[in-house]
Amino acid sequence: MIFSSLEFVCVFLPVVLVLYSMIPSLRMKNGLLIIASLLFYAYGEPVYVLLMIGSVAVNYIFARLIAAGRCKKAFLFISVIFNLGVLAVFKYTGFIVTSINDALSVEIHIPEIALPIGISFFTFQALSYVIDVYRGDTAVQKNFFKVLLYISFFPQLIAGPIIKYHDISKALSDRKQSFEAVSFGMRRFIFGLAKKVLIANAVGEAADMLFGAELSHINFISAWLAAIAYMLQIYYDFSGYSDMAIGLGQMFGFQFAENFRYPYAAASIKDFWHRWHISLSTWFKEYLYIPLGGNRKGKVRTSLNKLIVFFMTGLWHGASWTFVIWGLYHGLFLLIEDWFRLPKANEASVSTNIKTVGVKRKLFRILGHIYSLLVVCIGFVIFRSENMQQAFSMIGRMFGTGGFSDGSRSLMWQMLTPYFIIMLIAGILFAAPIPALARWINARFISSGNMKMRSFLSAILYAVSMLMLVWCMLRLSGNTYNPFIYFRF
Repeated sequence: MIFSSLEFVCVFLPVVLVLYSMIPSLRMKNGLLIIASLLFYAYGEPVYVLLMIGSVAVNYIFARLIAAGRCKKAFLFISVIFNLGVLAVFKYTGFIVTSINDALSVEIHIPEIALPIGISFFTFQALSYVIDVYRGDTAVQKNFFKVLLYISFFPQLIAGPIIKYHDISKALSDRKQSFEAVSFGMRRFIFGLAKKVLIANAVGEAADMLFGAELSHINFISAWLAAIAYMLQIYYDFSGYSDMAIGLGQMFGFQFAENFRYPYAAASIKDFWHRWHISLSTWFKEYLYIPLGGNRKGKVRTSLNKLIVFFMTGLWHGASWTFVIWGLYHGLFLLIEDWFRLPKANEASVSTNIKTVGVKRKLFRILGHIYSLLVVCIGFVIFRSENMQQAFSMIGRMFGTGGFSDGSRSLMWQMLTPYFIIMLIAGILFAAPIPALARWINARFISSGNMKMRSFLSAILYAVSMLMLVWCMLRLSGNTYNPFIYFRF
């Protein structure tokens, strides 16, 4: 089951939310959420729900053993090997065997193992819990069912964000459900649903059409449209999912951290990774980069550590060399920014002329923004491609290696429907932060104490969200194209 489905929006969520609101006891509320989460996962993965429960049970036991104080390192080591082993068997067996066959020119049978949905997310959550218990960053949880709820909670189970145990440990034992939080959570969920259904699906269908077309039918314009469409699809698909997860958490009394902060407004690749999939980049920083030595062992070792992290970041996304190369590609640009550091905006001039400094600061910001968008866009072409041959061919078309055949013109006009054009423009506009407008709204209506205007603004937002919900449901009822990109991870 996915959030952007009529089954979830019209049946699952309303039933669970009403039952949850009616139950007085927190223990019973937790029980309901566990049952609902297992049913949610079993809807699409009836067999692998046992795998997830087994993973939770094993990590619960290892955390208890580590907290007991004897052989802590040994139990941590076994726990890490177990979690990574399960991930490797289900996600990377085919990739490893295929790579061996290609490298050694042999024909080892490639096993067909179905990938459990969300295994990368719930495995990383389980690992973070056990590691934090080992480090003493969080107290061990003796109640198995609270650990089960932490890992299986349906809002973040299948596509994140990756939640650390200590961030919600208090809420597992003591939380309140308020009308204000539920209503705000609903609005956040609807806006995330609109991102996914209205924008991501529209541009995603065009991206799939173009990336699936014959190369001879791709010209300069359609290659760039394909790249930009996929760039918008993956952002609105995943950030929309994160918005829905955060909203759902608020409905049930949980607070999840933000997972995206306008990544396409970044002025460098380093800045991009401070804004994109924040929970994953934070996880790798805390549980891989820092343990490797971080930036404490010299510039060369720091560079090696970053390359290792981005190699693993790419591999985490999928069992394909395109993902690995995408990760290393981002790591390479991070190293370039570290080793050949360009002047920052506030270093643009030592002149006392404030106006000159301001102009140079804006210029560096604009140039950094253009550079970042170009690097990220090309990177996502690699990420989306089936293989590196397709990636290089598509990038070549983007920079003028293809002509304008009759087939390419026909494909381009077939894709440029009015709805696609409208959603493409909307996707570009809403990907940009508008801080000045946000500050004005906050000062004028929210922080001013003008209750009438605050109530009016709130009513407008709820009316807009209801209209968007109806629009999304109409689109879902009449359109079969509704993928979730991050399900494959």
